[in-house]
Amino acid sequence: MEGFDLSAILGNPEYAALIRHGLWFTFIVFIGSWLLAMSLGIVLLVLRQIPGPIADRLVGAYVSYHRNVPTLVQLMLWYFGVSALLPTALQFWLSDHNGGVIFAVIALGLVQAAYFSEDMRSGLRSIPAGQGEAAKALGHGHVSAMRYVMMPQAIRNALPALINHTVSLFKNSSLAMAIGVAELTHAVQEVQNLSFRVFEAYTIATVLYLAISLVLMAIGAALQARAARKGGR
Repeated sequence: MEGFDLSAILGNPEYAALIRHGLWFTFIVFIGSWLLAMSLGIVLLVLRQIPGPIADRLVGAYVSYHRNVPTLVQLMLWYFGVSALLPTALQFWLSDHNGGVIFAVIALGLVQAAYFSEDMRSGLRSIPAGQGEAAKALGHGHVSAMRYVMMPQAIRNALPALINHTVSLFKNSSLAMAIGVAELTHAVQEVQNLSFRVFEAYTIATVLYLAISLVLMAIGAALQARAARKGGR
């Protein structure tokens, strides 16, 4: 049996290129789905503040569905189910333009939006009711008060939960492998199939996932510290 040797992979241009390519697609899926999730999460939160039960129930149903159906199942549903309902021309276009990445971004973004929405909702609930009343007394409408007064505070209060779910989203990007996206886990599997160095290949993947997760947590800690300083003024 050959000894443990990371250089057998990192020193091989073909294997190193596969890992770089996989890491690039991991970031594409992660960043794209995070942007979709945060944007939609804010929209869901605003809708839930509309007086009356209809919007609240619809958003509640959305959140319940996406929090209780496994993320992998939702990826499969979008890639194999929804894609089959699209016009043939669009299916061919997606096939030629990394359709797996697009569906991974959509599926992961929709799932994470449910969590982000609930995180920010909890942050919003922790704001004293007088803040909203004061904003309205100053002439702000509902949307304006949410945008300039309530949402900044809600996001600041929800930062710890948002950061945890951001790290989870990054790790869940590896599920895109199941629909053929050549992200990091997929690339590492290809490398170990070609090199027969399973331990080395997955050691590299482990180190990369751990390092990036720690960087995200460090960024989150810096944002929390900055928010705490602003909140203390």
